Amino acid sequence: MQRLYDFLRRHPTWVDGFWAVFLFGITVVSGVVQQEVERVDFPIAAVPIALLLSLVIALRRRMPEKMLVLAIALGVAQLVLDVETMPANFAMLVITYTVAANGTRWASRTALGVGLCAAPLAQLRWPENESSALGTVAIMIFTSVPFALAWVLGDSIRTRRAYFAQLEERASRLEKEREAQAKVAVAAERARIARELHDVVAHNVSVMVVQADGAAYVLDAAPDQAKKALETISSTGRQALAEMRRLLGVLRTGEHQEGGEYVPQPDVEQIDELVQQCRTSGLPVDFKVEGTPRPLPSGVELTAYRIVQEALTNTRKHGGPNAGASVRLVYFDDGLGLLVEDDGKGAPHELYEEGGADGQGHGLIGMRERVGMVGGTLDAGPRPGGGFRISALLPLKPVH
Repeated sequence: MQRLYDFLRRHPTWVDGFWAVFLFGITVVSGVVQQEVERVDFPIAAVPIALLLSLVIALRRRMPEKMLVLAIALGVAQLVLDVETMPANFAMLVITYTVAANGTRWASRTALGVGLCAAPLAQLRWPENESSALGTVAIMIFTSVPFALAWVLGDSIRTRRAYFAQLEERASRLEKEREAQAKVAVAAERARIARELHDVVAHNVSVMVVQADGAAYVLDAAPDQAKKALETISSTGRQALAEMRRLLGVLRTGEHQEGGEYVPQPDVEQIDELVQQCRTSGLPVDFKVEGTPRPLPSGVELTAYRIVQEALTNTRKHGGPNAGASVRLVYFDDGLGLLVEDDGKGAPHELYEEGGADGQGHGLIGMRERVGMVGGTLDAGPRPGGGFRISALLPLKPVH
């Protein structure tokens, strides 16, 4: 049945054609029966008029305005040729509904006016026998009601379609605006990450310059110190190159931070200070470090710190007055794991997507960008029973 219904929806003209043939057949049969029973001659003009009225049914969706004009012309021809009303005149009701639902405004208004006039004109042209003037008026009104109802139904469907089209257009526009805002958020977060990574690399290069100057100064007097300085330069250079590789592909917009100095960015050791600040502000935080701490790439340390900062800030903003949080920092053999959970009342997921930790970030959008920069994975969402959970795994590369 569903396939048949879908087929009929895809081929409306075939459906209308079927009903046109059916209506024409009913008209012919009723004419023959009337001729045999009532001994009334069947007008020859009734056949082409019935055929053309059936054509109105068949083509009403494809050419509603033209079919309305054809139906009006056929109605006038019936009055002139004295062809009484017949089943094929049902096409007048159908075309009135069609133009009210799908036709132009002038066609809709014309159909309403002609429909309200058709019944009175038919009653005046072919009056009922032994009917009083009051009865004739009542019949006129009664036979005009179907035309009015057909027009009202069609116009209501037109209004409903316009309303749903407006809703769809609005939803589409909001979706496009949201996508545009998300792209702007991603671009802004990437610019921020680029600035921070730029500062990290610049700091490493500054260390290399200082160590090189020191090595050159003590090269003859203290070879061991010079060798140690050269090892530091080598290690710092490799780390700077790794950060520069991550920086490729990220457009750096805007100017460097105020003051013009290159300063190191936060690392995992400062997460404990961040937790203490949250505790001081009234947010209970349970902080644990598992595994053996070891040197990490600066980009990984910065990403870990920002994720914890973002998550704890969201807990303060959306968790409620009695919320608590826990932070787990786990050192694996090949990765650094982060788990931040809270038991607050939470907020809609969209707020976490859009909200930034310090008014400059962009919530989960920024987190995903940061984690993606270091090749990690992020999982975030509401916890069963309340609260929010953020889990991240950042791959580690040994620092030489």
